[in-house]
Amino acid sequence: MKNFIYELKNKICNGQEISFEDAENLISLDPLINSEEILLLSKYANEIREHFCGNNFNLCTIMNAKSGKCSEDCRYCAQSAHFKTDAPVYDLTNKEKALDLALNVYDEGANRFSLVTSGKGLFTNKETQELTDIYKHLKANCEIHLCASHGLLTKESAEALKKSGVKTYHHNLETSRDFYDKICTTHTFQDRINTILVAQEAGLEVCSGGIFGLGESRRDRLSMAFELKKLNIKSIPLNFLTPIPGTPMAYYKPLEPMELIKTIAIYRFIIPDAYLRYAGGRLQLGEFEIQGIKGGINSALTGNFLTTTGSTISSDKEMVLKEGFSLDKEI
Repeated sequence: MKNFIYELKNKICNGQEISFEDAENLISLDPLINSEEILLLSKYANEIREHFCGNNFNLCTIMNAKSGKCSEDCRYCAQSAHFKTDAPVYDLTNKEKALDLALNVYDEGANRFSLVTSGKGLFTNKETQELTDIYKHLKANCEIHLCASHGLLTKESAEALKKSGVKTYHHNLETSRDFYDKICTTHTFQDRINTILVAQEAGLEVCSGGIFGLGESRRDRLSMAFELKKLNIKSIPLNFLTPIPGTPMAYYKPLEPMELIKTIAIYRFIIPDAYLRYAGGRLQLGEFEIQGIKGGINSALTGNFLTTTGSTISSDKEMVLKEGFSLDKEI
């Protein structure tokens, strides 16, 4: 297996692509039996990252700009109206609050800033106008790279976001096509694909990834990776389920850290030139968090996340600089 991993790494660095069968061989490694091979896989993933991406690292932040009472039944989410959780409920923020936070995180060293709103999507002129007014205000008063995350999009809402100064639209696939209806029934996997395509057609970059630990199989994790590759996604947030009381997944057991480290490395093998982004739940990796930085990760969501707590911008900056990265200031 060690020779196989080494040969795959060389293939990728020479411009060839990994096959689904190759990825299946890698993901079959058992963390309890094959820890040495997994660490080697992680080491080579880091070499692939350095070869294709260099040592740039970028930090993104989000603002929970509208919370709770979501019509969708995503089984992992505290903001769904279908479940009884302690998630806060409030309407859309105002532009001054958004600007205050954007300026604050930019001064601390974040590269990107996104408003995130609960709800199925951005479908009406009123909703679109309220949000684009905020983004125009942010663009006029802060140099940070603007991102947006508002669920499903129409062609008109995507174009309006682009005109308002948004550069990147975030919309996760969450899991594989085959497993999606096990975690959500109020919209489809294809709805998510369609939104990504609409955003790309409007000239927006797309940030899209998913969550590990939803009960999906290893094959599902690979299927999502190859779907992202097909969509030419270059910013991929990797979330690890944080079981939230009140949701149907409240008692799910977190995946083993080395299983996650292995999966991160394989994503780097599959999509060698992407920003693989630490996102929600990464603190559950504990002492292995740094191994992900050494094994393919080259970006991170930092600060407080939607309804769970992340790490701080200053601690993340210290961690990545210590590992030899430079913070990416390109916007």
